Amino acid sequence: MALPIRIHSIDVLRAITMFLMIFVNDVAGVRDIPTWIGHTAADVDGMGFSDIIFPAFLFIVGLSLPFAIQARITKGNSFLAIALYILLRSLALIVMGFFHVNLESYNSDLTGLSKSIYTILLTVGFFLVWLDYPKQISNVKKYSLTALGVLLIFAMAYLYKGGTTENPKGLAPHWWGILGLIGWAYLFSAFTFLLTKGKLAWLIIAFIIYALINVTTHIGLLNVNLWQIGDASSITLMIGGAVTARVYQKLIAKQQDKKLWLLLAITGLLGIGFGFLIRPYAGGISKIYATPAWVFICMGITILSFQFFIYLVDIKGKKDWFKWIKPAGTSTLTCYLMPYLIYALLSSVHFSYPTFLNYGIAGILRSILVAFIVIRIVSIMEKYSIRLKV
Repeated sequence: MALPIRIHSIDVLRAITMFLMIFVNDVAGVRDIPTWIGHTAADVDGMGFSDIIFPAFLFIVGLSLPFAIQARITKGNSFLAIALYILLRSLALIVMGFFHVNLESYNSDLTGLSKSIYTILLTVGFFLVWLDYPKQISNVKKYSLTALGVLLIFAMAYLYKGGTTENPKGLAPHWWGILGLIGWAYLFSAFTFLLTKGKLAWLIIAFIIYALINVTTHIGLLNVNLWQIGDASSITLMIGGAVTARVYQKLIAKQQDKKLWLLLAITGLLGIGFGFLIRPYAGGISKIYATPAWVFICMGITILSFQFFIYLVDIKGKKDWFKWIKPAGTSTLTCYLMPYLIYALLSSVHFSYPTFLNYGIAGILRSILVAFIVIRIVSIMEKYSIRLKV
């Protein structure tokens, strides 16, 4: 059976990945769970289930990237207009990630504002600035709410105090957080795609260059500070997704679906194989250090997962099997931010789970339920056109 041009499997894979991201973030607070579920410590050569989710999301952003940029080109957007779109989208993610990182060291005693209230106000600011405002809303109302959001974010930046009483600190990029890392990777990956005009050969060359940066950095051959490129781990994963999407488009256009199946299977297995091959020479497997073994093993797993969902969703038409988590694929950023708001609201009323829900199987089930609840809340928000668009 011929494969479709529209890849619904990307939407499903994105939704599943976001569902799992909410789950692993929540289950991190549960004790006495199997080691393989959680994150593996930085200096341990290995990875758990939780360590696979973030790289999978980076790869999926890369899968979606060609479709998003090509759609804007088809609409007649100029190079400068698309470049501005990329810059603004990246900036939004970087700003949110920057604030989230600083929340980790927030000191309510120094600020005079509880962390929960600070988080609520900050998140409301994010929503006001980056809300996907309905078309029927007047420009005056839209721009007024956006301006209010900007003022709220600046107010939170002004009020922020971190560190300790003896050593207070202001806002600083200790690291960029999950959203920030996605934002920087998107900035470089999207501009790479735009500058190469999406030509597959040039994208493959770019992928090889970024992958070589990652490998040579971790085997000690490259000791140059490449600004926000760093070791290029996130960019390698994202460009890998973009290359995969372009291969899909080209082969489906030529109706060479059998060749696509073979290429996806071989590429996925080669990624995993290369990861294990380089493991002893480049720092082992480590998510925290973003080693090449971690990058390529996770990339290989995601490619094989993508292939499975192409078969299940695009060929067998089982898209409706996943409609219960659809908002995680259509309002992905909203789903990511909602736990911050929900946890802050619960903290502000001093809510705590019953003790048995913080341990073992009961705790795992709690985290699964939390992921479902978050997505259900976002589903209700979608009905009232409350969703972020970056």
